[in-house]
Amino acid sequence: MPDDPSSPKDGTTPPPASADGAIAASLTQIHTVLADLAKTAGREHDRAAHRERVIDRLHEENGRLRHNELQAAFEPVRTSLYRLYDLVRRESERESADPAHTPTLLAAIAEELAEIIARTGVERMPVHEGDPFDPARHRPAGTHDVDDAALDGTVTTVRRTGFVRGEKVVRRAEVIVARTAADPVGGD
Repeated sequence: MPDDPSSPKDGTTPPPASADGAIAASLTQIHTVLADLAKTAGREHDRAAHRERVIDRLHEENGRLRHNELQAAFEPVRTSLYRLYDLVRRESERESADPAHTPTLLAAIAEELAEIIARTGVERMPVHEGDPFDPARHRPAGTHDVDDAALDGTVTTVRRTGFVRGEKVVRRAEVIVARTAADPVGGD
């Protein structure tokens, strides 16, 4: 068979004209699908960017609201601190310092501070001499020897007030605990 100049040199037969049309149609279809995919990806990217902007805006608003709520919660405490500051300032400017007045002044300041603390939701925890020692509510600051065994393990002195928020102890009271004197070891 003579060589046909239109046939490929590798000996394969050329694809029919209908195959060229099918390939062109497939390429057109692929281009269309890729263009649609690119549009969809672009829309999704725009939606994701919009979501991120919304999230950032909401985060900023949330931060501002929390800050404002915190400032509003502190306002009564600030007002009380202003009163306390004014009291201390007035006392410091007095002409005569009466030593007998100092304990009364310090007690008034302590009461004012307890009121300020109470406005934050924390109350003083009542602890009295004779209460049984409770390690969940009391922090031992030392012991005091007693002869009466009935007093053993009870509070003899409150050194520092404890505070509670509802039922939760937020600061244990510092106390001195009664202890029955131990018998000497070894007899005589």
